Amino acid sequence: MQTNFTEEQLQDPGLNRANEILRACVHCGFCTATCPTYQVLGDELDSPRGRIYLIKDMLESGRPADEKTVKHVDRCLSCLACMTTCPSGVHYMHLVDHARVHIEQTYRRPWRDRALRWVLAKVLPYPGRFRLALLLAKLGRPFKRFVPDARLRAMLDMAPRDIPPVSRNDDPQTFCAHGPRKMRVALMTGCAQRALNTDINDATIRLLTRLGCEVVITKGQGCCGALTHHMGREADAHASAAANMDAWLVEHRRDPLDAIVINTSGCGTTVKDYGHMFRTTERASDAATVADLACDVSEVLSRLDLPEGRQNLRVAYHAACSLQHGQKITHAPKALLKRAGFEIVEPADSHLCCGSAGTYNLMQPEISAKLKRRKVETLEATSPQVIAAGNIGCMMQIGMGTEVPVVHTVQLLDWATGGPKPRVLGG
Repeated sequence: MQTNFTEEQLQDPGLNRANEILRACVHCGFCTATCPTYQVLGDELDSPRGRIYLIKDMLESGRPADEKTVKHVDRCLSCLACMTTCPSGVHYMHLVDHARVHIEQTYRRPWRDRALRWVLAKVLPYPGRFRLALLLAKLGRPFKRFVPDARLRAMLDMAPRDIPPVSRNDDPQTFCAHGPRKMRVALMTGCAQRALNTDINDATIRLLTRLGCEVVITKGQGCCGALTHHMGREADAHASAAANMDAWLVEHRRDPLDAIVINTSGCGTTVKDYGHMFRTTERASDAATVADLACDVSEVLSRLDLPEGRQNLRVAYHAACSLQHGQKITHAPKALLKRAGFEIVEPADSHLCCGSAGTYNLMQPEISAKLKRRKVETLEATSPQVIAAGNIGCMMQIGMGTEVPVVHTVQLLDWATGGPKPRVLGG
């Protein structure tokens, strides 16, 4: 794609990176075949190629974002299926993230949108606040029919029937390895996951220590920054990321870590991109160190000696977009489940998003609901006894649309190697 940025514009690192990405695009349109929003809406501007044209025009002109551009960029899931499909290696993730920052800085949204985005940014990344919000949503759900805004109704729907008690395993501490220590790892405890499902971190700790890992829960860690990053709130996202880097690097310098384990793939994609986020700052070296240490839990488990098992259970594996497209991890989770003895089945169109996408199901509930229905239908068509996924957002989204139990991959692996049966399966 031909671009016309001025030399002065290209002195800006963000615009220079955007220019590199734009020039890699050859207009082939392969991305439209795998874009969920294009399939649902049928509008070229709701495809990666269409959004690229809008972003190019906005950035080249240096003008504030307009309503049309904001509408179509906001509809992007950031599922990154287009990056897996693209034969030219267009790094759409960095381009759309830069566009969102530009939008946030130059476009004044309607007051309802501003208020909603402010609330999400100030509540979801903080487990205590989020837990309180879930309780309020649970109390407000019976009055949902009186709520006029579809986005507020979606927030009420998201609240689980049972809000789990706080897990003390998420407090700063060290869990010793069972037997000789094979690895020393830090576990990212996350933010929303600590309020929505405490069983995931508990199962991860049990499984890793059982397989010979010393697991460190560091003081000072929190949200990875993804929730605010994808809303264009760059300062908030960088502050969250910097706090995590400080927390992990203190431990790494005291006693080197073999990995930073992340069991929420949406967080993993962001942490692995810290090197890019901080590339022009004095924290570039620290960010690169953390990004290199960051691993999805399935990557770490693949390096350990997971015992073989014989579990008589049919598992539909849902590949989270952030795992298969963002981190290019497609084989490891399924291989681990098969080694543990589970029968693994995959749905049709497994590359397509379930519609969760961080806060997308709250800000674009209509489109999200259509994607959820399609994903649930394809999963249920495999006749599973349980659905497994590696991302809390996907688990919540799919769980709201099916009666089939939904669990995290590590919960099944923990159970298969001596841990408790997941509660949603009757444990």
